Amino acid sequence: MQHTEGKFTGAKSTELYYQKWKHDDDPRAVIVIVHGFGEHSGRYSNYVKHFVPCGYAVYGFDHRGHGRSPGKRGHINEWSEFRDDVRAFVQLVLKQKPNKPIFMLGHSLGGLIALEYVLHYPEGLKGIIASGPLLTQPGLSPVVIAMSKILSRIAPSVAIKTGLDASAISRDAAVVKAYQTDPLVHSFGTPRLSTEITAAQNWTYAHAADLKLPLLLIVGSEDKLVPPAGGRKFFDAVTFADKQKLDYQGAYHETHNDIIAPQVMADVERWLQAHLKS
Repeated sequence: MQHTEGKFTGAKSTELYYQKWKHDDDPRAVIVIVHGFGEHSGRYSNYVKHFVPCGYAVYGFDHRGHGRSPGKRGHINEWSEFRDDVRAFVQLVLKQKPNKPIFMLGHSLGGLIALEYVLHYPEGLKGIIASGPLLTQPGLSPVVIAMSKILSRIAPSVAIKTGLDASAISRDAAVVKAYQTDPLVHSFGTPRLSTEITAAQNWTYAHAADLKLPLLLIVGSEDKLVPPAGGRKFFDAVTFADKQKLDYQGAYHETHNDIIAPQVMADVERWLQAHLKS
């Protein structure tokens, strides 16, 4: 397996970190990973280990304010920074892998970013996989949420501890421990990020019927970090016929890192194969 790291220019001339995994220069398709809040593109090894041997290339980048990319931890000035960063990254992938089917996989905050993105720019993509998408208020303290609305106007970039419960990401204790000790993981958000997320959620819900790409929604029934009801509500509002929902009973937030990960990988592979043939 070949692993390559690099940088690309995102919104407002920001140099962002990315990495890719492949076996050769002629993959059958490409999976572009859009990671979640507080984490980074290196936490998707189950997807890499499963799909690269199957002939896929996997690309991922670290959002601004996350991982190895620059920026204040957990902060954006406006939502369009996320969208434009993803657009620049997709253009990079299209340039490196022309004429290859590209599927976007977004998890948690990345699921919201990916869905909002494809509603603006579906071009060049074969389908969208939304894993535990952040389409409703996360499991944060109501006090934190209320403070964010006020501070977004007077102190938009002040760092606030989110109080995220790491034990709720997976039923696999090793995954939780790795998350807690990962130096690239953080738990800081800012008021502006919070209010921009809310605005993006509202816009994405309002435009669900405009989605014209095949959709695979993945949720865990026991997700305590991002209530699965938000993803289910969006799924029901999508009118495009090519949509499928995988609702794993008992699973926590990171289904791809949960004890059911092998089943998730197999189910995603079947969906991808069906859409490569179509």
